[in-house]
Amino acid sequence: MRAIYRKHQRLILLTVSFLIPFLLMGGYFIGRQMAPFGPSSLLTVDLGQQYVDFFAYLRAALLHHPTSLFYSFSKGLGGEMWGTNAYYLFSPLNLLLLFFPGRSLTAGIMLILLLRYGLAGLNFAWLLDKTGWQAGPRIWAFSTAYAMNGWMIANQLNMLWLDALVILPLIIWGLLKLLHHGQPGTYIAWLAVMMVDNYYMAWMICLFTVLVVAWQLPTLANWRQRGWAFLRYCLSSLAAAGIAAVTLLPTIYALAQSKGTYTENVIRSRWEYFPFKMLAKLVPGSFNFDQMPKGQPNYYIGALLMIGALLYFFNHRVKWQQRLVALLVTLFFLLSFCYEPLDLLWHAGQFPVWYPYRFSFLFSCWCILLAAKTIQPGYQLSRRLAVLLLVIVAGIFAYVSQLKLSYLSTSQRVIGLSFAIISIVCLAIPRRDSPRLYELLLTCLIICDVTTSAYTSLNNLAYVSQGEFANYTSQLDQASHQVKAHDHGLYRVAKTFTRTKDDPFQGDFNSGDHFGSTLEPAIPNFMGAIGQPAGDGFVTYANGTQVTDALLGFKYTMSKRDPRTAQMPISGYRPDWNRQPVTAFTSKIVIKKNSAALPFAFGANREILNLAHTTLDPLNYQSQIMQALAGRPVNQPLFTVQNFTAVRFVNVQAAKQITGTVFKKENLLKPAYIQLRFTPPTNDSYYLTLGPNVKSDVSIRVNNRAFGQSSNYRDTVVINLAHHQKGHPVIVTLRLKKMAAWLQNVSVYWLNQRAFNASLRTLHQSPLKVTHHSSTRITGTVDLKPRQTVLMTTIPAARGWHAVVDGRPVATRTVLSTFMAIPMSPGHHQVKLYFRPPFLVLGSIISILSLSLTIVVLKRPWQRSK
Repeated sequence: MRAIYRKHQRLILLTVSFLIPFLLMGGYFIGRQMAPFGPSSLLTVDLGQQYVDFFAYLRAALLHHPTSLFYSFSKGLGGEMWGTNAYYLFSPLNLLLLFFPGRSLTAGIMLILLLRYGLAGLNFAWLLDKTGWQAGPRIWAFSTAYAMNGWMIANQLNMLWLDALVILPLIIWGLLKLLHHGQPGTYIAWLAVMMVDNYYMAWMICLFTVLVVAWQLPTLANWRQRGWAFLRYCLSSLAAAGIAAVTLLPTIYALAQSKGTYTENVIRSRWEYFPFKMLAKLVPGSFNFDQMPKGQPNYYIGALLMIGALLYFFNHRVKWQQRLVALLVTLFFLLSFCYEPLDLLWHAGQFPVWYPYRFSFLFSCWCILLAAKTIQPGYQLSRRLAVLLLVIVAGIFAYVSQLKLSYLSTSQRVIGLSFAIISIVCLAIPRRDSPRLYELLLTCLIICDVTTSAYTSLNNLAYVSQGEFANYTSQLDQASHQVKAHDHGLYRVAKTFTRTKDDPFQGDFNSGDHFGSTLEPAIPNFMGAIGQPAGDGFVTYANGTQVTDALLGFKYTMSKRDPRTAQMPISGYRPDWNRQPVTAFTSKIVIKKNSAALPFAFGANREILNLAHTTLDPLNYQSQIMQALAGRPVNQPLFTVQNFTAVRFVNVQAAKQITGTVFKKENLLKPAYIQLRFTPPTNDSYYLTLGPNVKSDVSIRVNNRAFGQSSNYRDTVVINLAHHQKGHPVIVTLRLKKMAAWLQNVSVYWLNQRAFNASLRTLHQSPLKVTHHSSTRITGTVDLKPRQTVLMTTIPAARGWHAVVDGRPVATRTVLSTFMAIPMSPGHHQVKLYFRPPFLVLGSIISILSLSLTIVVLKRPWQRSK
């Protein structure tokens, strides 16, 4: 009966540990009227601009086309997904999103987030209960502080990392079992799960386990036991990595081709900021939007627990050797928060793009563990230490008060100081007469402290409305379904409106947009070279021409039915789509067909194999590509520079040449602009180029209407200025934003429609007639004409792609430093292209062998010396 009673008590204890953070955060979300409880949503920053679209992609992949888990043409022009998914989507909790389609996806996101809060509290309570470091209801104070620590609140929008907080207590429990009882099974299992779930956070946790091992080794009896324990730790960690090899090996290769190319090669020994500035993070609610791009670490766990962690070093019930190691570990963390080489170590050699000090959740966990070892039921603070703590607290808040920080208000400082003083008093008062009342005071104090901090921090952020997301998503999904119902083939879709750069994931269609950390650099390099907005980690097909539309297989186009519709933000201007035939439409989107679009693979001239990128002019480069593919002289351009019909200078100096001129305001108090007038002499297409400096110097209006254009680009971009507008003037107004503006590469070009059509007819002669296609396999036939000895594809070249022609494997070539091409002889050919993630087979074999060997070893008792 006693055993049943204890089991029942533990069940209640753990259940409440789950419910406290779950209900506290759920209550906040309901109070903020977040979907499904109101018109707001949890979507903000990357969660609203990136991750929500990845979740939609995952749902579509699992339900409709599983092969896209390995490769997807929705990722820019196409890219591997196994390594991408290992970073973004391998959390098992994401399977719950299968029950939340389309506009209801935000409700699924809230459910998963609340589950993570609850599971973090549950697992940390489990750790404290199993270790005996805390017992009874007081565990709720520690588990809630862990689940709602400052890192979790600041990064709840980065849902791909949050499983680390859930799994970490289980890894620590397994590590303690390994070190003290020689039982490695729990540690191996949960570390392997973490490596599969998110390799990035697993790297940080692996570094943390080294510190925990160093902290625990002094508790072992002698050096022999310590040596064996450390050896078991090393072998167990390798076993976990071996089990996770099915994701680790392909991911490591994928990273080497994408994110890994940005790894720092030069490590500088320098301080990132004045170290004492991080003391401001000891104030509750010390976080706002400005802290996201570049701020200090978020580790708030409540004043009482932070004081408890400090008191650990004065706790004589702990061996001095262990306290010394703990002090060194703490100093290592603090140095990592401000010393660049250590910061890079935690982030695997790359500076974070936004969200700095992503490992600070480990410091929060570390401090709570130290506090749990110190603030035992019989602990009482001495008067001397109480006075010392009051002096330290007064000094910290006096220093913080003189800092001018946007995320701290006077009321926050007063509340933080009050919590700190009450915490010291709480630790100093006797508790012999009223132990239960004391436990209740301690628990309530910590929970109130971290809850106040969480609510204050989240109130500093703005969120996307549910209507903004849901209405746009519904329209995009409807348009995508219309296109796929009309055409089941393999093609790309272009559009002139955008909510995020991952709209193709959200709408489940192939396009040229993507924003992600694992984007291969060749794609933004190529897209930038042809005049598209691109940068490290993102591409946007917003400024296409007739040439790029055709070459890249954009068979369908989407545009707004009513330009005044605010629900569909404009991202491009394409008058050359106006005369395309309408295929379908929704209430807000019109879908047209581009009959000039080439298939994903087509016959081309061998000249393309040797074409080098020798020009910075995107239209000249487009012309060279088209002419080389068609076997025509590349020095016969398709685009020709045109002169402006008239130019008007207002409050700037006059100039004979527009492009390359630096215009300066003559009267600093009055508006200044340059008005460019151009009257097309033909009905062909005309394009305007703008250098990357223009975006920051001027605002653009076309025919007195605001021009929708991506503001993020690093290369010269191309804008469709006119089509079928012979004799109708187009007026471009460039208004200066600053005192001066450099009109870099501002020119108008004419597309020779006749020459373009001639080259296009040549390329349409030998299309690959696709008989079957999926995300990872394309089969079909092609009849190459005599001068076409290359099967050109617009599939980005990658090691995972393989080609079989007429039943025989053939080597592929990389052309334009971007795409895959296959040299072959003229005539009829059977072609099969298939993709397999590199090292997936090898990783699977290693995982199976490692798991089998681990099971065999674990079934045999560990031989431990007495």
